[in-house]
Amino acid sequence: MNAPSTLPTNAELTLQKQALAAGLAMIVVWGANFSVQKYVFTAMSPGGFLFARYLVMPTCALLLLLGLGGGRLPRISRDDFWALARLGLIGHTVHVGMVTYGIHWSTAFSSSLILACGPIFTLLILRWQRIEVLTRDQVLGVAVSCAGVVVFLSDKIFAGRWAAGAGDLVLLVASSFFAYYTVATKPLIVRLGSLPVMAWATLLGSAPLVLLSTPAALQVDWRMLPASVWFGMLWASLVSAFIGWLVWGWVNAVRGVARSAPLMYLMPPVAGAVAWLTSDERFTTIKLTGAAITLAGVALAQFAGRPGRPVRETPPLVD
Repeated sequence: MNAPSTLPTNAELTLQKQALAAGLAMIVVWGANFSVQKYVFTAMSPGGFLFARYLVMPTCALLLLLGLGGGRLPRISRDDFWALARLGLIGHTVHVGMVTYGIHWSTAFSSSLILACGPIFTLLILRWQRIEVLTRDQVLGVAVSCAGVVVFLSDKIFAGRWAAGAGDLVLLVASSFFAYYTVATKPLIVRLGSLPVMAWATLLGSAPLVLLSTPAALQVDWRMLPASVWFGMLWASLVSAFIGWLVWGWVNAVRGVARSAPLMYLMPPVAGAVAWLTSDERFTTIKLTGAAITLAGVALAQFAGRPGRPVRETPPLVD
């Protein structure tokens, strides 16, 4: 009796190719989004951008929840509601708020690189909560990535670019909040599903951001904004953020997290290339060396001793 074939069918191969193409497309979208946001900030300010974005994002989240619930909001327990509210506060109000201002103060390439350090913080939180034990290679990866960040930041510190350096530090702290969000989200996703959890967190985390950014929004002359700024805002909020998260979730479902996660390391080079083409950002030898060391350390810490289980298992909140 012949054993069943384990070779993928033509349809499965086609689906895998489509998922890879979609994943690479999202890396390009996310890499370009850093420069898009910096352009929008020049006309709308970071606070104005947050105000507009978090009118759009919760609307999308609400429509998604209504779709999942057949026209009504899915029922959740009181404990889950407050857990999701805390996640929304950490993941959106704090993390996205800090990232937005960090990108404004820093540069597109620096922002993408610093945010790529998220898996390091996730790994450290898992160790702190005694969920995982760090292997020797993972400890080495953490040390290498930290050294890379120091080298990378030294370029700005020695040049006296204190605002940009401060922006990078804000982004580094923001990465730690997202790492906590990643770990805290996992049990809820297992119980409620990824789509409801992400939609509820977006919806519940939006109100504080809208409230906090209202003073900045009142300073924006919305009627005088050019069409390109409106397009950039909608691109960052809808295409890069909401739609991007849904596409990446599908990519992970088809290809698996372990095969999709390495694509994230392409985002800083894409962000750097777009910034080089569209702005005055330039790259010194120290900066590029620090970036290479940082990404190598993150990759080592993320994948060492964990076959098939990369640390970063939650889609980005679209920074």
